[in-house]
Amino acid sequence: MITETLDINFDYSETQQMVASAAKSFAAQHIGPYVSQWDESQEFPVHVLKEAGALGFMGILVPESLGGSGLGYHEYIAIIEEISKVDPSIGLSIAAHNSLCTNHILSFGSEAQKSKWIPKLASGEWIGAWGLTEHNTGSDAGGMNTTAVRKGDHWVLNGAKNFITHGKSGNIAVVIARTGEKGDSHGMTAFVVECGTPGFSSGKKENKLGMRASETAELIFDNCVLTDEAVLGEVGDGFIQSMKILDGGRISIGALSLGIAKGAYEAALKYSKERVQFGKPISSFQGISFKLADMATEIEASELMLHKAAFLKNAGRPMTKLSAMSKMYSSEVCVKVANEAVQIFGGYGYTKDFPVEKFYRDAKLCTIGEGTTEIQKLVIARNILK
Repeated sequence: MITETLDINFDYSETQQMVASAAKSFAAQHIGPYVSQWDESQEFPVHVLKEAGALGFMGILVPESLGGSGLGYHEYIAIIEEISKVDPSIGLSIAAHNSLCTNHILSFGSEAQKSKWIPKLASGEWIGAWGLTEHNTGSDAGGMNTTAVRKGDHWVLNGAKNFITHGKSGNIAVVIARTGEKGDSHGMTAFVVECGTPGFSSGKKENKLGMRASETAELIFDNCVLTDEAVLGEVGDGFIQSMKILDGGRISIGALSLGIAKGAYEAALKYSKERVQFGKPISSFQGISFKLADMATEIEASELMLHKAAFLKNAGRPMTKLSAMSKMYSSEVCVKVANEAVQIFGGYGYTKDFPVEKFYRDAKLCTIGEGTTEIQKLVIARNILK
């Protein structure tokens, strides 16, 4: 009988410890003092993302040869988590920039395209946007109405994209447009569009429940003319590419969810030890301590699942099922934990004087963005029933 052993190390590597510490310090210095201000005003602090770029946080997965940090998904989770514990809005913006726009060009662009655009994105000099969702096509991306029509030696884009992170302030966008029939998974193509291209503009900025410091707006295309140099990969591969990009993107939303859950839990844990009722801290009451126990357990499970997905992604192994599982579970946990944190704070949790009110509002996006919980279940079901 042959016994196979598997040696698993759950400790953070030296690199993970280093980047987590750097992200924590960055968030404390550059984000923490302004969280309430940005939330109230819905200001998108572009300068903070540029400062994040100086530390390598805007090109986390980009090779050093292209100006990036050359890190893997474990380090990526650590960075997004630490920033999101302070302000999920900034965590969301950094995650979207890295995993969607930058990673799409990095994964499917030609060497010339990568050399042209990736260094500017990795440094934070340029902010990236990614356009798949439309007003009438959220989960049903295959039914998109934005079209790219071939005319002579160029393409003409017409239509609009909705709920786009950095839709107004982005310097460059990866946009998926229909080049074939509706519903044809090989009838869509990815294009790179720079800000300032004639016919390309931004539209309405959304007034949101949460994540208010992360800009969400429309992208509008009105006879926007592009050359073949703007096409990412092969014509007709845009939708297939997008699904692969979203696999990795789900890890980043899972990391965002983990940060929110940990931020809300840590605030609730601290408060429960300080808040005295009936002559003793409320943490000594079973009703509160059991809430904290559930929160801690579910956070632990989220973290383990995310890092297993990261392990598979780093190894280049199939991870569609696990990325969907980790995104779904982590996002639902962060909503539950934020809700319980408000409950533990009681009336104070309903005020803006304490952080859990904002975690509560920010959390809900995680069950919607980059594939709803329902879509994740669909992806999981398809994989386990193959």
